[in-house]
Amino acid sequence: MIQLHYSPGTASMTPHILLEELGLPFTLIEVDQAGGELDSPAYRRLNPNGLIPVLAEGDLVLYETAAICLHLLDNHPAAGLAPLPGSVERAHFYKWLSWLSTTLQPTMIAYFYASRWADEPAAIAQVKAHAEQKATNLLQQLEDQLAGHGQAWLLGDRFSAVDIYAFMLCRWTRNFSRPARSLPRLGEYLQRVLARPAVQRAIAREGLQAPLV
Repeated sequence: MIQLHYSPGTASMTPHILLEELGLPFTLIEVDQAGGELDSPAYRRLNPNGLIPVLAEGDLVLYETAAICLHLLDNHPAAGLAPLPGSVERAHFYKWLSWLSTTLQPTMIAYFYASRWADEPAAIAQVKAHAEQKATNLLQQLEDQLAGHGQAWLLGDRFSAVDIYAFMLCRWTRNFSRPARSLPRLGEYLQRVLARPAVQRAIAREGLQAPLV
């Protein structure tokens, strides 16, 4: 049985939705962030970085959201949630997965955890403001990608795991002065992802409240 260590609305949302899309049996184990569980010896044995998510399956303990997604996709290729290995489409899949996890997500982390990079209130506010502006600029790349091919999903006409990742990160901008939903094509795209039954199941299980994007 797969176990996913998660916290509602965090980076664990992507593998959670992916597990729902794949229709696999799994157990959710909520991590008490407020209670300091991320720093507990038991959790640090799972992930020495003290971060969410962690996926455990038998003897395998895996962290890093993108790695968890690739593991699940490689083991369930028939689901069609990633293009075929070796294809041009797969190369672009890797590009967007990497961009989401190493460019947009760290920018969002700087926004939410600005105090990790500054001490004084004014400096913290400046880090937060710069991160929001950078994230807003990055969202335009998603808008341009959708506009460029004019199709329903990030890679084109087929839904894939990068759509799940993009949805999660776009959702994190919902309280920005210019959230992802405010961009015309991106706003429609987010509603398409939101309408998927697997996404709705994950939202319900995590108890997330409006605004959802």
